[in-house]
Amino acid sequence: MKYSDQVAKHYNTLIDMNNDPFRDPIPLKEYMDKWDGGDFIEALQLSPQKSVLEIGVGTGRLAVKVAPCCGKFTGIDISPKTAERARDNLCAFSNIKIVCDDFLTHGFIERFDIIYSSLSFMHIEDKLTAIKKVAELLMPGGRFVLSVDKNRDEYIDMGIYKIKVYPDSPDGILRCLDSAGLKLEKQFETEFAYIFVAVL
Repeated sequence: MKYSDQVAKHYNTLIDMNNDPFRDPIPLKEYMDKWDGGDFIEALQLSPQKSVLEIGVGTGRLAVKVAPCCGKFTGIDISPKTAERARDNLCAFSNIKIVCDDFLTHGFIERFDIIYSSLSFMHIEDKLTAIKKVAELLMPGGRFVLSVDKNRDEYIDMGIYKIKVYPDSPDGILRCLDSAGLKLEKQFETEFAYIFVAVL
């Protein structure tokens, strides 16, 4: 089974287990903010005129905060069951499109003012190719905001199975941003994550 199929199966399994961060109680939502809380959202510099892409939209945990503040929101996720749950969770918004596909191979037909991702790049081995694609999809002057986990474990251990991940390093991400022609505007840390803000 190729890796992208393993990732899709993993997140499909989480939905089958009713693991949905969108519907988490407040204490769990506050815990998740340790990766991408208010400072992360503020770094997006949202406005009603801007179009946004989230890489790894999941069940809509961040999208529900972003969609009301932008003109058009697109979320992409590799897991069919997760994408379906995101559509259900976000059905109140008319400006949202959810795509079920692999970000690396999907043929986007538009460009975006803002692209962001949190806790998804650990599933991407070729970080440079992914970040170059981000640069290609950004409008001139567009922003890319990326949150990567500080955890360096190479597997997510679910007890009954493990799934391989590709930990990110700050130096590695910085090299990729530079190679992709993105200019680092800001870099900061949260308790559990490194966050990068770059512009085209």
